[in-house]
Parts: sequence; structure tokens; C-alpha cells
Amino acid sequence: MTKSKRICKAVLPVAGLGTRFLPATKAVPKEMLTIVDKPAIQHVVNEAKAAGIEHFVFVTGRNKGCIEDHFDHQFELEATLSAKKKTKELEALLAELPAAGQTSFTRQQAPLGLGHAVWCARDIVGNEPFALLLPDMLHHGKTSCLAEMVDAYEQTGGNLIAVSPVPEDQTHQYGIVGVEDAQSKVSRITGMVEKPPKGTAPSNLHITGRYVLEPEIFPLLERQEAGAGGEIQLTDAMIALSKNPQHPFHAVRFDGTIYDCGSKIGFLAANVAYALDREDLAPQLRTVIKDLI
Repeated sequence: MTKSKRICKAVLPVAGLGTRFLPATKAVPKEMLTIVDKPAIQHVVNEAKAAGIEHFVFVTGRNKGCIEDHFDHQFELEATLSAKKKTKELEALLAELPAAGQTSFTRQQAPLGLGHAVWCARDIVGNEPFALLLPDMLHHGKTSCLAEMVDAYEQTGGNLIAVSPVPEDQTHQYGIVGVEDAQSKVSRITGMVEKPPKGTAPSNLHITGRYVLEPEIFPLLERQEAGAGGEIQLTDAMIALSKNPQHPFHAVRFDGTIYDCGSKIGFLAANVAYALDREDLAPQLRTVIKDLI
């Protein structure tokens, strides 16, 4: 167990094509579509920062170069803002830039699944536990979902998966975990299944796209055979790792709202929810929504 090691690195798989948002994603990566005035990927990075993450590992693909550009200085823009005395805008821009050396980019050269994307980060992560954040899933709450997981990790060590309840008649649409205590904030996982047939789910707690994983997952992913859809499935490797009692898995229940920004409705809902959190936007937006409805 690697309990004594801090969680300093986060892996963010951003190689997907975003076909559900065509034609918008023909030239713009889906991760760069904005939630109010920030790209979705920036919201996820901010969540990781709030959890103390110091190094961000982006697993990219072709035509994703603007993600790398977004997390870098744009000297012409910064000089223009400075010359025009737009101090507030310049400070906001610089505040969200990672420090030098805090980002790494590696390519997933073929769409072989989430498990393969994680495996592509193995040399950068090295022999230490790491966070994994799926950028499509925005976790909206009073506290950072990943921060809650890092706090739980300090107590449990091992591996952690963020979960949230869904209606019983929808469990077949998700990865589901069984736990020792479904009402507890943190509970040991007793089983995992990807999209169980109706009526067979071990609970109604679905996997929400936030993980803390031990490096022992990497050799399992390297040997993992293709599963559903001909892809390397992360869930299969996690199930294999969980069979070793030295590498336990715990579920951390997230009590906020999760927006699946890989779907159009989830994306639109996230924009409304995040805008309503803004004092400069909420009053007028409420009026506009009321008029539209």
C-alpha cells in the first residue's frame, strides 16, 4: 500500500474526438468548449488544483494542440491587455496558468479506450499514486470532489473511486460499485461491474469519473485484453487489482451535482448551473430563463 505517498500528479485523458458535438468539435477540441467563460478542461484543472495537485499529465491526440496552448503564456495577448490597462483581465488570465514544468503532454496515438489512455501516462506518472479525472464529467459542489478524495486517501490509502447515487432503473447505464455501507461517505468497495443488466446491480452508486489509483494499475493495463467495444477498459484492470488485498478500493460519495458534458443536455445544464453561481450573471440570467420558459 502506498498510503504514505502524497497525490501530486493528475492524469487527464483528452484524446477523444467529441463526435456528439459535431460540427462544433470539427476544429475545436470538445474539452475547449466553454462552460460560461472557461473551457471545460479549465474547470477540471481548477478542481485538481484545489486538491493540491502539482503536475498535470494530459493524454492528447491529433488536433488537440490548442489545449497545450491554453495552458501556456500568450505573450501578444498579455502585452495587449497590459498596454490597455486591463489589469483585471490580465490577472485573471495569469492566475489560472500552471507554473513552468507543471504540465506534461503525451499522445494516445489510437482510440483504444480509457484504460489505454491511462497506460500512456505511465512513464510520466512513475511509481507513485495518482489522480485520474475524466474531463467530460464536471463535479459541481461546495468543495472539490478530488479534494475530498485526497482527504479520504490520507485515511485509507489504496485506491479510491468517486461515486454518486442514480435512480435504480438507470443503473444499467453506468459503471456501478458495491460497497460495505451504501450510506457512508467513504466505504470499502466489494464489487465493480460495468453497465450491469437491469435488476442485477450491486447498488445504485455509479462511478463518476474521479479516481485515485496506485501505480500497480499500469502493468495490469499493459496486459489487459480488449474488452467492450474492442477497447482496453479501465474497469477491468481495477477489478483485477482489487482482488489483491494489499490494494483495496474505497468509494467516496460525492454529494454535489455531476454534469456529463459529453452530452448536449449535460453541457447546457452545466453552463446554466455555473452561471447561476456568478454574482455578476445570476440575477440577469434568472430573468432571461424565466422569460424563455
